[in-house]
Amino acid sequence: MTSETATVPGPIDAQAAAPAAEELTLPDLPPRPRLGLDLDVDVCVIGAGLAGLTVAREAALGGLSVAVLEGRQVGWNASGHQLGTVMPGFGHPIGELIARIGFEPTRELWALSKDGADYVRATAAQILGLPLTEGALEVSNVEIGDKLISRLQMLGEDFGTEVQGWQVDQVRQVLQTKRYFHAVHYPTAFQLDGRRYLRGLADLAVEAGARIYEDTPAISIDPAGIRKRIFTPQARLRASHIVLAGNVHLGAPLQRLSDTLLPIWRYAALTAPLGAKLAAAISFAGSVADTDSIDHYRIVGGDRLLWSNPETTFAVDPARFKGTIARRIRSVFPQLGEVAIDRVWSGTVGLTVHGMPQIGQLRPGLWVASGFGRQGLNTTAMAGQLIAQGLLTGDERWKAFSPFELVWAGGRIGRVAGQLIGDAVRGNAAVQGVLARRRERARARALLNEVRRQMARSAALKARQEPRLPDGGGGPG
Repeated sequence: MTSETATVPGPIDAQAAAPAAEELTLPDLPPRPRLGLDLDVDVCVIGAGLAGLTVAREAALGGLSVAVLEGRQVGWNASGHQLGTVMPGFGHPIGELIARIGFEPTRELWALSKDGADYVRATAAQILGLPLTEGALEVSNVEIGDKLISRLQMLGEDFGTEVQGWQVDQVRQVLQTKRYFHAVHYPTAFQLDGRRYLRGLADLAVEAGARIYEDTPAISIDPAGIRKRIFTPQARLRASHIVLAGNVHLGAPLQRLSDTLLPIWRYAALTAPLGAKLAAAISFAGSVADTDSIDHYRIVGGDRLLWSNPETTFAVDPARFKGTIARRIRSVFPQLGEVAIDRVWSGTVGLTVHGMPQIGQLRPGLWVASGFGRQGLNTTAMAGQLIAQGLLTGDERWKAFSPFELVWAGGRIGRVAGQLIGDAVRGNAAVQGVLARRRERARARALLNEVRRQMARSAALKARQEPRLPDGGGGPG
């Protein structure tokens, strides 16, 4: 369904907006066991993030024996440190996808991404204490009125996605800032507590029969033959299938595969309680992201902001960005004043050169699920389903990702280039936003001046038309 207008939601219900204390103070879990004995399984999954756990759960539900090897703890990196927004699509612009692989293949990929979002919603419903918040806004830092209708038509009519176009006044009714202009509203997108979802997914995988081993890195693998071999510090596994779901953290066993990903450290912060002034500034209950991928935020706990902003291609102490994120929040919503930050953290995502996930079979029995970039919740779920169905039934829908081959990401030079390009893109977006706001103010001043001129002309015309009193006066004596 497409629409150029939409009803603006009312003020946020603080109870419905987020799972308050649970999302902010999730306790640590006891460690899972290390693998200490040799093991034979049907499927060995390397990496206990969102993709690996989804494969493990679905394969186990299908009757396969599954072992998951995790070098640290379940979801220790990006999978356990995301803002929890779930919506269809990929990090790669849809127009560029069409230009690269054609219209129908792009439609197929988009439908698979919608299936991934539906899977997350259905799985979340099976996890106790995991409420959802509906809706997501993709806001523009510049005016896109001329492009908005065609984008809505493509998403709604051609790709079957429920979207709504919001005009500038609608956006600024719920986001009290002059930085944003038009927006695309995804009413069926949703948010959840990403860490609670990850933990629930791990529990569901175990309930299905999968075994998860923490602190058990795969130090080498031999993918040859029908039964592949995986070596860990204390034990050896044999498996018919290996699923590489370690993203940029596969390390020595598959360094060449890791080198096809550009690691991106994304930093996020949780503010201290901001009270009533937050509700006055933001009255949209879902998540907000701008079209330039600069800011991504939502309200949690009723009166706190969860805000993701800077990115680097090298690891940096997250504490260094505490002031950066606070200043960014204040620049977008100056009415919030000095914003106190309670904590800052980071997670590392892997970006491919072409911007699309790596999903499929590298050779018989050796599978890969990685490179999910900035939009990982729906795409990891999608990848997990595709690979599990490939294992169980020979389903080959994963071949829809075959056009996106493994490409070397440039190593350390690629990281430097990626940082420079990212900084340039963000700098250009900031400049374009400033220019757009200046143009808006100039139009407002021009309109005000035109109104004043019209009023002056009307006053002058009225004065000429009013009857004059005769000389000598005409009033009563």
